[in-house]
Amino acid sequence: MTSESMESIPPTVREVYGPADLSTVPAFAGGFINFGHWEGIDLTRPLTVADRVLSQRQLYRRVLEALTRTEESAGPARARGSVLEVGCGRGLGCALAVEEFAFGEVTGMDIHPQQVRRATEENRELLDGSPRRLRFREGAAEHMPFEDGRFDGVYSVEAAQHFRDLAAFARETGRVLRPGGRLALAGFFPPDDRPDAEERLAGILDSFASGLDVAHPLDALTDALRAAGLRAVRVESIGAQVWPGWDRWLDTAGYAGTWSRNFLTAYREGLLDYYRITAEAPAVRAGHP
Repeated sequence: MTSESMESIPPTVREVYGPADLSTVPAFAGGFINFGHWEGIDLTRPLTVADRVLSQRQLYRRVLEALTRTEESAGPARARGSVLEVGCGRGLGCALAVEEFAFGEVTGMDIHPQQVRRATEENRELLDGSPRRLRFREGAAEHMPFEDGRFDGVYSVEAAQHFRDLAAFARETGRVLRPGGRLALAGFFPPDDRPDAEERLAGILDSFASGLDVAHPLDALTDALRAAGLRAVRVESIGAQVWPGWDRWLDTAGYAGTWSRNFLTAYREGLLDYYRITAEAPAVRAGHP
């Protein structure tokens, strides 16, 4: 990445996902860098690192299932061609997509060059063994370095809260998806556009105060997806399976009394929720018969 491109990365994002390497923080044991989907995990007992890793893998599975099944189907996953992860981090979710799902090709994209290097190192064995099924690429959500109609699916797990321009992300997603392709995204957003949400979140959560996370209201994303020509935009709240488990893990890991425990508070006060969002590209690209 050029020095000019590096400067385009917000300073907090550059630090947290670069030299600081968030994946090494005990709260993110396992390296996936997500809050986890804790359904089926007993939260009444002390949690283990194995529980934590399982929660993170389960969140990826909830997202990837949305690319391989229709909303109405409960049957086996359908083989899909190529998929792109936007904000792949260390690439562990990409590895899961290769190993557990019937994708012919998985591309992990991250804006930070250090993350791309880490993903390549972390997944060296899989890259060497399946060179046509897995690859990593540097790029931004708002400027994806791929040709039109390149992918059957685009997915993103807990990255959209960092995107500065949701409209550009939506347009780029619509552009790189093939006709009929699907988007699946998991992330946390204020459920509405109440005027005090940004200020209140910054007051109780350091990630919003520092500018690492952006308080995009949910409809800023869903409206952007529709404006970009995507259809069948569906939203599912999964906060009940995310926030209590995340808070319980932070308590187990010794984070009691710190800013991070306030995610559950924000959820209970209606300031923030966690969603799985899906959408589809039109079966016929605009301007074509």
